[in-house]
Amino acid sequence: MKNENEDLEVESIIEEVEEVVEEIDELSSLQNQVDELQSALENEQANFLKAHADLENTKRRITNDFNQRDKYKNQSFMLALLPAIDNMEKVLSEDSDNTSSLKEAIDMIYRQLMNSLESEGVVEIAALNEKFDPNIHHAVMVEVVEGVEADIVLEVLQKGYMIKDRVLRPSMVKVSQ
Repeated sequence: MKNENEDLEVESIIEEVEEVVEEIDELSSLQNQVDELQSALENEQANFLKAHADLENTKRRITNDFNQRDKYKNQSFMLALLPAIDNMEKVLSEDSDNTSSLKEAIDMIYRQLMNSLESEGVVEIAALNEKFDPNIHHAVMVEVVEGVEADIVLEVLQKGYMIKDRVLRPSMVKVSQ
């Protein structure tokens, strides 16, 4: 009877061990699934962060583009006004007394136009007696002048203008050589 009891005990221990082994296998399988899900979650989090960064960069680029477009929206209009201003300056520079009332009217209109342009960020490019800068000046004549160093603007043939920080029209100048 002792053998039978021992056999039963051994069988019960073997069954318990088999159940524990099955549970360990099941836990190992579940742990593998948890590891796979954890890895997938980390990948998805990385993808989310990349997508979020891309969205932020796109928003910043669109905002910058909008600001640039808004900053220079009147550029073509301002450029179209410059020949009229040039003509008014020519009339104002003439020394003719018989048209003084006309000259005063043109002077008043000219000042109003210039004030309007300045309020929109359009300013005249300083050129006379300045160092020649090909970014803002357009040299159409060169002259050798004693006592003047090279690359100095001697005469402004047509005024240049900038709108904010961009050249609207370069100054046409005569430069020393």
